[in-house]
Amino acid sequence: MTRFGHVPVLLEESLEFLDIRSEGVYIDATLGAAGHTEAILRRATRGKVLGIDRDAAALAVARERLKDFGERVIIVQGNFAQLEELHRASGLTPADGLLADLGMSSLQLEDASRGFSFRAEGVLDMRMDTGSGPTAADLVNGMSENELADLLWRYGEERQARRLARAILGGRPYQDTRQLALSVKRVIPSRTAPQQFDSLRRVWQALRIGVNREMECLESMLSQALGVLKPGGRVVILAYHSLEDRRVKYAFRAWQAAGRAEILTRKVVRPGPDELRANPRSHSAKLRAARKVDE
Repeated sequence: MTRFGHVPVLLEESLEFLDIRSEGVYIDATLGAAGHTEAILRRATRGKVLGIDRDAAALAVARERLKDFGERVIIVQGNFAQLEELHRASGLTPADGLLADLGMSSLQLEDASRGFSFRAEGVLDMRMDTGSGPTAADLVNGMSENELADLLWRYGEERQARRLARAILGGRPYQDTRQLALSVKRVIPSRTAPQQFDSLRRVWQALRIGVNREMECLESMLSQALGVLKPGGRVVILAYHSLEDRRVKYAFRAWQAAGRAEILTRKVVRPGPDELRANPRSHSAKLRAARKVDE
């Protein structure tokens, strides 16, 4: 853990696949605490980075971390679903590389007031951008049983989605994470602790994805990614669960089949033993990379 509260995942591998150039232009579409961007700027000694994030709290950390790089970094609050618009507004030339780390940051998970973790009691919020949109409490308090069961199955891949939805409806209204966790635990007995943990994780994942419309935003970003790159530019994406990774894999395959890009990772790249020991949260990370073909 750095003094900024986050360890960038697969950092060296990300830099290698981005093929950092000294005067290159790069986009970090998920700036977070800026660990990847700081490393890019240190290698691209005369380069520039556009850093994008929805989370105002993360951007405050990023600005502090990157303040010494001055005008070489442009930081904006925004959704990478508007990638082309944000890139155009930055005034930067087509980029040499695009990075998107789709994982949650330690800053978000450890802030109980955000509701991203079922291990800490806090407000049931889960919004990346706390200034807009419905909260997780709005979803669990307002959805029908069928809608909630569908959400838990589609975005959490939870086999007991129907039972959990029924139990959650029976515990309404919800205000905090503790209340929701108790409703889930009543369905999954404590004697099956691993299953209980997995169901809690899947419920939280489904709600977070639903609140932030993560799959729709990811698909939108992927549809624009090659458009912000120069010929030969690289795309590097880190995914953390199958729903994300499948979309990235299929997008890369479609690009390659259309002659628009070359896949650089025949197999997904995963953290090695040393990184797993130093940062256990990286265990589910999968890196895929592609190169835009020359026009």
